[in-house]
Amino acid sequence: MYQKENNGMEQGKVDLKIKDAVGWITFSHPRSNSLPGKTLAELAQTISDAGMKDSIRVIVLQSAGDRAFCAGASFDELIEINDTETGERFFNGFANVINTARKCPKLIIGRIQGKAVGGGVGLAAATDYCLASEQAFIKLSELAIGIGPFVVGPAIERKIGLSAFSEMAINAAEWKDAEWAKNKGLYTQIFTNLKELDKAVAELASQLSRYSEEAMRSLKAVLWEGTDHWDQLLKERAAISGQLVLSDFTKKAIEDFKTRA
Repeated sequence: MYQKENNGMEQGKVDLKIKDAVGWITFSHPRSNSLPGKTLAELAQTISDAGMKDSIRVIVLQSAGDRAFCAGASFDELIEINDTETGERFFNGFANVINTARKCPKLIIGRIQGKAVGGGVGLAAATDYCLASEQAFIKLSELAIGIGPFVVGPAIERKIGLSAFSEMAINAAEWKDAEWAKNKGLYTQIFTNLKELDKAVAELASQLSRYSEEAMRSLKAVLWEGTDHWDQLLKERAAISGQLVLSDFTKKAIEDFKTRA
């Protein structure tokens, strides 16, 4: 059962289960697996903890349910932000998850079973190998509400390239289907149903769990070469978003969205 904070907002959950040297990290939220600040902090900590456990050799990152992978930032929390410090702190939550994933010494498999928006696309891009269902459409909707995919941008651009990232960031109202995401390099494979997806994820995780830990750690370091400056870069990007979220345009856009939802 989901808990509510003192402000009445529902909070999500993050769980870690370990089986046969695979760490299964599952996050969830009743609103399409959106990510409030507290859940972001818990997710970053869970990834960090899993990376340090000797009993885990590979990590699977997934969300609960069979429809939405992640709706991105919590609009309930965004609309309550009234100062730059709070705004920057909230967006630093996404920065911390991405940076924790890239610095984690274990390879991370992404299981994307449904639609991903904004920060959800960033999470998928922060994994090392991403498997998805045909329903895993993606969209970067931030510009439409007066912000921009600043924090998640480096991770997404690294996977799909500047041109494809620009297309998504500027055309903020358009969904891209899973085939498009695969062709651009975000997904490595897509599957027609969840049964096939889960089978492929389990098989890959099991296979990697038997490989050399040292070799996988060294490979991950090579795959993420050139990103050592991201701690500072994503902090600077969070400051941009933290300022923009205070605008009247963004407040009204979020209210309008919540009214339509």
